[in-house]
Amino acid sequence: METAPVAPAAITTKTTPRDFFLWAGAVVALYGSVIAFIALLFEYINRAFPDPLAGYADIYGGSVRFSMATLIVLVPTMLALLRIIRKTIEDEPVKAHIWIRKWALVLTIFVAGSAIIIELVNIINTFLGGELTTRFILKAGVILLVAFGFAYHFIRDLRGYWIDHPKQANVVGIATAILAVAVVIAGFFIIGTPNEMRMLRSDNARVGDLQSIQYQVVDYWQQKEKLPESLDVLQNPLTGFELPTDPETGTPYRYEVTDDLSFKLCATFGTESVDTKGQGSYPEMGYRGDTAVSYPGKAENQNWQHGAGEACFERTIDPDMYPPYPKPL
Repeated sequence: METAPVAPAAITTKTTPRDFFLWAGAVVALYGSVIAFIALLFEYINRAFPDPLAGYADIYGGSVRFSMATLIVLVPTMLALLRIIRKTIEDEPVKAHIWIRKWALVLTIFVAGSAIIIELVNIINTFLGGELTTRFILKAGVILLVAFGFAYHFIRDLRGYWIDHPKQANVVGIATAILAVAVVIAGFFIIGTPNEMRMLRSDNARVGDLQSIQYQVVDYWQQKEKLPESLDVLQNPLTGFELPTDPETGTPYRYEVTDDLSFKLCATFGTESVDTKGQGSYPEMGYRGDTAVSYPGKAENQNWQHGAGEACFERTIDPDMYPPYPKPL
């Protein structure tokens, strides 16, 4: 934050509502930006250095997308508000001595220090719990760099350095903007572009449709001890089952009987399936992250792995596992 030198104690001025909300908005934007920045870097580290004992990352990159969106909105907001504050102090130097400025700077240093200490405790705790050394070193490095940046900037801010050196203050603002842009751009290389994300969602919807059809085919065999000749016979107004179609094109899925107990289901996918095993955060002791939340691509869904383009999944019914239903007398 850019401020003016601290004036003698005798100089006082009244804090206007405009001053209050300018500083309040700048502090909130600053806190949100720093939290999103650290969270985003942690996600990058988790994905760049997978740990077999860690949990699964969200294949849709929900936390990554939220942190990216937070930086996109809050960083420009923070820089704009700080620019307005600095311009106000340049026009009215007495504004450097209002109480809201002093409280904002001291509170920021206190909150930042407390948050960094808590985060360091959490990182060390996960390291002692068995997290990879590389992950631990990189995450600790991120926290220490952020801590150093805060200490350097705000201690000099309290001493009025940035208002005396406006060019350096502008350089800091530009560097902050460039860093935020670089971190956001890096996110697209991890979770993909919005178009790729849409294709991923469509592909997962296709897998869900095929799973539903497979269940109906197996249920049909258990009832009639023969495979359906086509998928049309599976539509049942009594159970409410409607035959799903491709979510993008609306074309029906391909079904083919290959033997008395074997069949295959085919669909055309837009992209390769994603496996995020070990790319999540380190799970709590006694908890395996791969058994709590179900994501496509996990162990129980690996038989639905596919590439881009048409993919077929061959299935064979085991009568011992799926015996025919008892016939009524």
